[in-house]
Amino acid sequence: MKIGFVGAAYLAQAYSKHLLRSGHSVVFSNRRGPESLANLMSAFGTQASAASVEAAAEADVVVLALPWTQLRSLQQRNIDWSGRIVVDATNALLSYAPDFRRADLGGRTSSEIVADMLPGARIVKTLNTLYYKVLERDPAEAGGRRVMFLSGDDEKAKKVVSAILSSTGFCPVDLGGLAEGGRIQQFGAPLAGPNLLAL
Repeated sequence: MKIGFVGAAYLAQAYSKHLLRSGHSVVFSNRRGPESLANLMSAFGTQASAASVEAAAEADVVVLALPWTQLRSLQQRNIDWSGRIVVDATNALLSYAPDFRRADLGGRTSSEIVADMLPGARIVKTLNTLYYKVLERDPAEAGGRRVMFLSGDDEKAKKVVSAILSSTGFCPVDLGGLAEGGRIQQFGAPLAGPNLLAL
């Protein structure tokens, strides 16, 4: 399966290694254009490529791996999100270490807001709960598989994403819809951060 990444920094690179090892192909993109990713491409094999954000969004599954503050820029791009499976791997932060300043979500979950930004997209929240240095490690550890939480309102989209997670060695755990599941896995929630193994 082809996975497109909007954003090409730590998270995208960490999970792409698992995808490529498992036989998937990946397309990296960022706001500066594919030429800016030339050095990154030299570190990955032939199953990885760089493209525009618009081209990456045409992949079988699209992963949002960009900062929360850049999400609204996607609304200015010529992308029809209708029917696309979109993995929301973002965390609603206005700044990172050391202060980790959170965005005001007005009582909603971050993924509900993302769903409003990308009308018609089939949003699945996952890949956001682990620090990238944990995410890039072998998911098979101590006789178990690393747990990856996910939530979403589209059951078929969740099955597709769960299958991808399983194929890369992780143990997907479905938390339900974006409102209830997203609330307990977004940044600052109980399931954001723990490195759990399913035995």
